[in-house]
Amino acid sequence: MSTTKKELNLTLATLETSDIPEFKKKLQEAFAVAVVETFGKVENEPIPPDRDIDESLNAPGAAAYVISNHGVAVGGAVVRINEETHRNALELFYISPEHHSSGIGLASWQAIEAMYPDTVVWETGTPYFEKRNIHFYVNKCGFHIVEFYNKHNPDPHESHHEEGSLFPGDDDFFRFEKVMKK
Repeated sequence: MSTTKKELNLTLATLETSDIPEFKKKLQEAFAVAVVETFGKVENEPIPPDRDIDESLNAPGAAAYVISNHGVAVGGAVVRINEETHRNALELFYISPEHHSSGIGLASWQAIEAMYPDTVVWETGTPYFEKRNIHFYVNKCGFHIVEFYNKHNPDPHESHHEEGSLFPGDDDFFRFEKVMKK
């Protein structure tokens, strides 16, 4: 069932340890949509891999949320908050595919921004082929593309997929920033 914007009644609840397996499963299902649309079925492992999700969930300053609409889980987010610099990161963010184009993503992001009013800059990233994400972050949320990581300009903070590529160009990422305060 799809949701219309006027029906929204969103809540963001802290992710409980007991809910992590379901959170991972739903996140991976949402992330897989664009990969399958672009590359066909990927056999290797879920995207993102469990280890990447665990790394985000356990990073210093991490806070994870389950996004619900009328009490039904429809998405989730993991943010990394730096209380000293107030340069914060949106590590992982998803809305279940059946709720896309309903306003839930933008309303959820605005709720996250409101939770952290001292943020100076938000940072996030997305794979080069994720046109839907690029549109969302740039055109809806007000982020700007500030860097393109690829084989000629690797992300200095990541050692993606030591075991090999999950799909072609999986190290090609856009880095976005949204300046909140100067």
